Amino acid sequence: MTYVYPVVSRRAGGVSVGVNLNPNNACNWACVYCQVPGLTRGTAPEIDLAQLEAELRAMLADIVHGDFMQTRVPEGARRLNDIALSGNGEPTSAKAFPQVIELIGRVMKDFDLAGPEGNPERKTAKLVLITNGSLADRPRVQEGIGEMAALNGEVWFKFDSATAAGMRSVNQTRVSPDRQFERLAVAARLCPTWLQTCVFALDGKPPSEAEQAAYLDAVARIRQQSIPVQGVLLYGLARPSMQPQAGRLSALPAEWLEAFAEKIRAAGLPVKVSL
Repeated sequence: MTYVYPVVSRRAGGVSVGVNLNPNNACNWACVYCQVPGLTRGTAPEIDLAQLEAELRAMLADIVHGDFMQTRVPEGARRLNDIALSGNGEPTSAKAFPQVIELIGRVMKDFDLAGPEGNPERKTAKLVLITNGSLADRPRVQEGIGEMAALNGEVWFKFDSATAAGMRSVNQTRVSPDRQFERLAVAARLCPTWLQTCVFALDGKPPSEAEQAAYLDAVARIRQQSIPVQGVLLYGLARPSMQPQAGRLSALPAEWLEAFAEKIRAAGLPVKVSL
């Protein structure tokens, strides 16, 4: 398939159906821990919506009505957790992003995976957007994110650093942290949003005290401004980077992640830790 793929997600604790809107391996950021081989700078190509829908329906039919769970998934993880817009680049760079959300919502309803709008008693499956958030100030992206809220949707908003130097080093972008913070506020007010933060050692050293303090200050700012962020998804390096900087990266001990998580909790946000 071109757009749709299944994974057993360590963070989701079940099966996640991925939707890759960047089969050209193009992204507007170039995070040093990225697992995409041959990553290039750019945006998503034109999306063949008919093909995407056919692939998604075929995959869900196999998972929901077929033997996919019994033959492909370990016992204990045999539940459909989500449909996740997560691929080989920034999904919101697709011009058809709002149309993709509408398409996914229609398919989810056909498979009885999304309850009616406003109904808190929804089924397990949700729609997740994994994004660097850099385009959240664009109207078409806001349109799509707003539609997600009615589909048991969540936004996982990349937030690896709260400093300009940290974002240049980790995400290889010159986006202003303040501008990114504004985009986070927009996303969080449109749809339930989690911060997604990857931490690791660079050249053997964990994030500096200054980096940690800036991050905690940003969490405090989120609380002070009553931005409805759900919490933080804090995770380490689970798979090797496919970027030129891979040799400089290494995983941090579980104790370090837990200690940083406690600092974030003390600053006012819940944290889920994944090693």
